[in-house]
Amino acid sequence: MQKYHDTDVLVIGAGIGGCVTALTAADRGCRVTLITHGRGIHGASTSLAQGGIIYRGPRDSVDALVRDIMNAGDGLCDPRAVRILATRGPELVRSILIKRLQVPFDKRARGELDFTREGAHSTNRIIHCADWTGRHIAEACWRAVTVHPRITVMEQTTAIDVLTTHHHSRVPSDVYRPSECFGAYVLRQRPHRIFAIRAKETVLATGGLGQVYLYTTNSPGARGDGYAMALRAGARLANMEYVQFHPTTLFRPNADNFLITEALRGEGAELRDRHGRAFAKRYHPLGSLAPRDVVARAIHTEMLKQHAPCMYLDISHKDASWIKSRFPTIYQRCLEHGIDITTTPIPVVPAAHYACGGVVVDEYGRSSIARLRAVGEVSCTGVHGANRLASTSLLEALVWGEACGRDCATAISSRASYYLPEVVPWKEEHEHVDPALLEQDWMIIKHTMWNYVGLVRGERRLQRAQRILRELQTEVETFYHRAAMTDQIIGLRNGLQTATAILTAAMRNPHSRGCHYRVEKD
Repeated sequence: MQKYHDTDVLVIGAGIGGCVTALTAADRGCRVTLITHGRGIHGASTSLAQGGIIYRGPRDSVDALVRDIMNAGDGLCDPRAVRILATRGPELVRSILIKRLQVPFDKRARGELDFTREGAHSTNRIIHCADWTGRHIAEACWRAVTVHPRITVMEQTTAIDVLTTHHHSRVPSDVYRPSECFGAYVLRQRPHRIFAIRAKETVLATGGLGQVYLYTTNSPGARGDGYAMALRAGARLANMEYVQFHPTTLFRPNADNFLITEALRGEGAELRDRHGRAFAKRYHPLGSLAPRDVVARAIHTEMLKQHAPCMYLDISHKDASWIKSRFPTIYQRCLEHGIDITTTPIPVVPAAHYACGGVVVDEYGRSSIARLRAVGEVSCTGVHGANRLASTSLLEALVWGEACGRDCATAISSRASYYLPEVVPWKEEHEHVDPALLEQDWMIIKHTMWNYVGLVRGERRLQRAQRILRELQTEVETFYHRAAMTDQIIGLRNGLQTATAILTAAMRNPHSRGCHYRVEKD
């Protein structure tokens, strides 16, 4: 292992949360190192977000947004965190995304921003870039970090584990110190190299965990890396049972669970069965605009009742030219699969979409481990409670990313020194791992989580999942400690540990709430 790379702030992840953290800290004089296991924005969850981001609509208020978030969260939101989001969020959208990064949000004929509405929102308050807002935000963030003189970007670099004084210091007496994080072991994929990055402050911005499920809207990199690293370091996690399933992904062979944004329903699209009958109002007064957990279970229930492989989302009653201009990406993607959404309903099924829980943090992203922080989906700020309100995820990552970067800079400038001990050298192993085994192990995780720890959960299902994952964990840990280190083996281990964390939380919580839906008998 080569000698250390030292930095002030280490950011692991290149989505909006990680990039805004890096930019804010670097603007205030910090040396920042940002690593991502992909290339550019590819692999970051931000780039896949379609619908938009909350701003402040014409007839909106802080209190109205707070109410909507709290209602969607089903009584589990932290009121203080929700008010921080609702108060600071719109101003940061204006100052960072609109003014500094110049994200090209859609405007109406007179030049004012185009506001739309999504499920469980009481007013139009969401701004967007057609139907692929996240990609525009991610590209703007990436351009800014790659040209910043105080930010070093390392692509195709995978975090293996965060460094803590009680696990990785070469000083034996450090086991008696209060545990602190001081960086991470990382793998440079090409050329293959493992080394330590020592940092005064370390920020997990690794995104979500959707890849532990068979069907997901998430990118291939959303395999739970940050949750697993935090668990191994001893950080506190919460609300891991609350995994939100997006109600509508394109049901077609080889469609890769393409997300059909909730903005379609916000613009008047209606959920129907194969006979053209609307059904959503039987499950909630808001019908197709009900909270995501309700809509996802409604679709799932109707599929089971009618022995149907999917339900349908119909926006064909709208003007065809308007549909093409408002939702160009969805129109084109569906057309590639033989569906003209201007004349034909879209076949849809639910898929794992967003983790409402994660690493517990305060308003500055500080975790229960000193000097270890988390922002974005991997964190649990208390905003989302048991069910995330649509279009709050990008806003939360923006708000907490800015606060985290600002607080990192304040802490570093105010402390006389940071403890960065010598690191226990990484021991390289060289055993080859058969790719077929990795693929099979992933399939076991995905099918187990989808069938037993998915939209509907019961005691017997959870117990069966526990038996399967326990046996697999023994196998994976055995060959992990003998294997030549690769991004794939790191991801499998992290995915399995994250799946187990979701399962454990689900088993401990016997009460249905939000995304966590328990049945009495199964």
